[in-house]
Amino acid sequence: MLFQTIKSEIVSHLSYIFSSKGEAAVIDPRRDVEVYTKTLTEWGSKLKFIFETHRNEDYVIGSIELSKITGAKIIHGPGLPWKYGETYIDNQKFLFGALTVVALHTPGHSPDSSCYAVIDNETGNKPILVFTGDTLFVGDVGRTDFLGKENTPKMSALLFDGIHEKLIPLGDGVIIYPAHGSGSVCGGNIAEREFSTIGAEKAMNSLLALKKDKFINKKIAEKHEKSPYFKYMEIYNLEGPPDKKIPIVNALKPKEFMASLDNGAKIIDTRSAASFGGAHIQGSYNLVPNRLNNAGWVVDLNEEVLLVSEDPDDINYATVNLYRMGYDKFVGYLTGGVESWLKEGYPLQKINLIDVFTLKKNIDSKEDMTILDVRRYNEWDDGHIKDAIHIYLGKLPERLSEVPENKPVYVICKTGSRSSFASSILIRAGRKNIYNILGGMDAWKKLGYPIIS
Repeated sequence: MLFQTIKSEIVSHLSYIFSSKGEAAVIDPRRDVEVYTKTLTEWGSKLKFIFETHRNEDYVIGSIELSKITGAKIIHGPGLPWKYGETYIDNQKFLFGALTVVALHTPGHSPDSSCYAVIDNETGNKPILVFTGDTLFVGDVGRTDFLGKENTPKMSALLFDGIHEKLIPLGDGVIIYPAHGSGSVCGGNIAEREFSTIGAEKAMNSLLALKKDKFINKKIAEKHEKSPYFKYMEIYNLEGPPDKKIPIVNALKPKEFMASLDNGAKIIDTRSAASFGGAHIQGSYNLVPNRLNNAGWVVDLNEEVLLVSEDPDDINYATVNLYRMGYDKFVGYLTGGVESWLKEGYPLQKINLIDVFTLKKNIDSKEDMTILDVRRYNEWDDGHIKDAIHIYLGKLPERLSEVPENKPVYVICKTGSRSSFASSILIRAGRKNIYNILGGMDAWKKLGYPIIS
């Protein structure tokens, strides 16, 4: 069997392509499908099936496009009114090459959530691996809150049953391949490793050791947020996305860039927190490449996007990865970067930058200030600075009134990149005396400064 993992970084999406005897299948293809067709050509394989583990919430699925190109059948789980593809019957088997794929309905993360167990008929009649989608991750399990708080207990119970009645019985040696790795918002504490085994998860995944009632209570107590762009993904991935290719992003001279800005386009600046803090175009959002998924909190998919970067490669990276999230209205990027803007005499803004040593000194001197922690809820619970206030960065635009205006605001995250994004939100809203803490809580902890939890 030939096998390849396809990773999309900013949403930590993992898709898979595998083949046997010249016939292949893909699990959860991303929107730009050329990587799969290229692999099929290299393998000399024909795509027979496209299996979806669930209606994805955080990226555009590429199933329809890939099916148009290859003629492969799209298969997904029951529980939703799909407008394309075919819905399997629980435990239905799909044969190709020397492989049998068994579709397992494991609702919980979503009503249609599915896992696909793979049997290599040349080596036996037991599964050797299973694609677990957002049902079971390495070190974690899927979120169960997408249908609202009132349905979380029910969905959590279904998730527990799916894991314990359908996945664990597959056997300890079965390899699991989830739909997401560390950093995905579809889980709260996904491990760095991108694959595991049923046995390893039984031994190391604490959620699998819980009794059903405690598992449900644990899931109910979790705190997650739902980015505004998810509403588009729920439609696109149920009915089919807009039929658009990755756009070509044009180089814009400062005057052209300014004209687009005046017409309402939003600026995403992918430079480092230090560079952005030193000088940036008014109104920009600072989203370093590995944090581009946070664009969904501040830029609507129907809005036009302008890009600023120091590295041309970052422009391509941003375009491709934002396209996978559903963005396709790119106006262009600033040729020559901020330096070209400056040479034209156009105005620039800055954000105050300090280190944790200075922050600690200011705290010890009893300076009247606000420390704003914008990390995820579990990060905050694991330890934070005394007297800091916590607002998850995605919620900051709608909770600005909770941030005092009459004193300095020191913004902190894990390392300084998310806090730079949060600082750009505050500056864009007209706030003054904003300080981004470079090094963040990582540096704070390394210096042995006190935290509370």
